[in-house]
Amino acid sequence: MSRADSILKLVKTSYTSSPTFKQATFFGVPHNYKDIKTLRDLLEINYKYQPVKNQLRQNLIAKIKNNENPFVGIIGFDDTVIPAIKRALLAGHDILFVGHIGQGKTKLAELISANLLSPIPIVEGTLTNDIPTEMPYTHLVDLLNGNAIDKMLPEFYVSKDCEEIIKNNGLDTKIKWLDGKQRYRYILATPDISVKDLVGQIDVVKIIKKGIEVFDIDSYSPGYLLQARYGILCLDELPVLDPRKQVTLLSVLQEGRFTTGAYPVFFKPDVKIIATANPIDYTHSGKIIEPLADRLKSHIETHYPNTIDDETLILVQEMDMLNRNQTFLPIFMLKAITRIFQKIRTHPDINSDRGVSVRSTIHSLEAVIGEVERARSLVNNVKTIPRFSDLQCIFQSSKFELDEIEDTTENKTLFLNNVINEVIQETCLHFFNEFFKPQELVSIKNEFRNKSFIVVQNQYQHLPTQVVDDAEGTKLAKESRDTSFSYTDQLRHLPVISKTLRGVIAKIKQEQDYFIQKARQNEIDRNLQYIQFENVWNGKENNNEELLATSSELLFEYLRFSSPPILDKREDRFEIRE
Repeated sequence: MSRADSILKLVKTSYTSSPTFKQATFFGVPHNYKDIKTLRDLLEINYKYQPVKNQLRQNLIAKIKNNENPFVGIIGFDDTVIPAIKRALLAGHDILFVGHIGQGKTKLAELISANLLSPIPIVEGTLTNDIPTEMPYTHLVDLLNGNAIDKMLPEFYVSKDCEEIIKNNGLDTKIKWLDGKQRYRYILATPDISVKDLVGQIDVVKIIKKGIEVFDIDSYSPGYLLQARYGILCLDELPVLDPRKQVTLLSVLQEGRFTTGAYPVFFKPDVKIIATANPIDYTHSGKIIEPLADRLKSHIETHYPNTIDDETLILVQEMDMLNRNQTFLPIFMLKAITRIFQKIRTHPDINSDRGVSVRSTIHSLEAVIGEVERARSLVNNVKTIPRFSDLQCIFQSSKFELDEIEDTTENKTLFLNNVINEVIQETCLHFFNEFFKPQELVSIKNEFRNKSFIVVQNQYQHLPTQVVDDAEGTKLAKESRDTSFSYTDQLRHLPVISKTLRGVIAKIKQEQDYFIQKARQNEIDRNLQYIQFENVWNGKENNNEELLATSSELLFEYLRFSSPPILDKREDRFEIRE
């Protein structure tokens, strides 16, 4: 049998026969797909590409049957958004996510691509993810025999680059497997995106270098739609595209193909489109043209976290800790920051059309940690543990717009300070609910008579340099450490408070342990080392000034808001309330 005949037999058999491989975890993929490295390997197992919508559907079915969660890391959508997504994928729909900024819309698109698309074999080095077995078998036979393709049909199968690679390498052409994560293409819709950016354009450089005709397909440079071929194209903020550009997407959604310019060729990208829109743009007439909105078959509304716990879990999962090994994050502080932004988000003075992103919650925690480092932990070489007196720094990371009152910096600062004070009160009352017996509060009140407690961000600070006389009357400069600010030193004079704080610290540990357990139930492992209580307290009489400080501020703020109030706060000093 001649070489040409053996190639014809191999290719024709592969195209006309059922796959011979055992399927892997992913739909339509050989169990040993990583060992399939050449075009010959691919043909010998009779590989058949499965369309994107089939991959998404079948892989989701398998995960549902195996009770696996393809949306790990998405918190608070279990009863609302996730069921809607599953319905859409099982139905083969393209999706439009409608929701305010910071609601996880693009993250959902990323997870769909990463967890529900099967790996696919492409010719290594091709920009348009060319699968060699997706061209007609006669084309592949011609290329393997080193012949030019007789293109009778005006359809794009593989790029010119792919054709040359197969001509030059034959059955030894290298195959690369792309997973779903690699086939996710994100595009932020901006006014400067052109139709050519979407569908591709004539590449003048190619024309000059190769000496080809202007309308030769070899002069074509692929756009976003073909670069996302066999995958998912996420169009973020779809309404920003003007109607003329939106029309470009209609034929892809309706017919699965598009054309560009004067090329006598049509392209079938087999791409799943997931778009996002802000509610104000989505509902505004004309922002998304009606035919396009109609062809995005499932419109799914997202939302901000409904509970403090859900948003706090998201906060821990998403915060960037930059390998801060000496950091401990009390859960009551995390929940306080979460409460601040949940309260801002629903406040009548806030412009609700703009939304208040969960990113503000995350960025504010990161800013608070930076403030602790700046104010005390780095210079004094102590643990980085946030406390209430650090919260005032979050203005720089709080993104919101006032609506009912003038949106000035002064008004924003006043508004935020009021919210912080309200949240400190709510956090303390929630933490100490049923914690005290009446007689314990009386004992604390009696202990505070004629005494006060100073609260400062940096209790380690030095006194200003003083000029003193030595024994011979010579003027000397002297720097002394002011130990009156030390929380540990102050607590030595307050034995009842010190005993109470041991109970407070025990309750903090209990909350930390419960939160870690809940995080793991939600399959969150990231950043939990910063929640581990054992990293800051050994259970003995204390050696940790910073943990005492954050616990003390929690306790004293509660005593200010208890009923009846025990303490007053005057600037940086807690005193008995008469």
